[in-house]
Amino acid sequence: MTAKVHLVKLCVGAEALSDLEEWQRRRAAEKRAAEQDPRPMHVTRMWPRRADELLGGGSLYWVIKGMILARQQIAELRKCLGEDGIERCGIVLEPEIVRVAPRPRRPFQGWRYLSPEDAPPDLSGSAEDDLPPALAAELAAIGIV
Repeated sequence: MTAKVHLVKLCVGAEALSDLEEWQRRRAAEKRAAEQDPRPMHVTRMWPRRADELLGGGSLYWVIKGMILARQQIAELRKCLGEDGIERCGIVLEPEIVRVAPRPRRPFQGWRYLSPEDAPPDLSGSAEDDLPPALAAELAAIGIV
């Protein structure tokens, strides 16, 4: 199913994509040990108004160090109750982290919608995929990669 909309979110604290991968690996192991759903879940204060469009194949695109570098498909949106008693939205993600063509993105708070037309394409597994993200983004900006 083709997504009607995606989300883009800063991956705060990550210096590289490997930080996100390692964090999610550790958290999944902890959840499995506690006999919980091991899929990654990002809890956010706001519930997306366009939830139906997200659940039709949408992904969460991760911004790391000012670059969109990866995405994870959104599996479900789950109501979560915070310790303060306020209801929040748990964005449950599929475990696979898909690398995408690096694209610069300025800092912002929370998450933003991202149209499919504006979403960077998945990387193909070619040699260009192994370029440092900043270099790949500069080459893409001038039409080389």
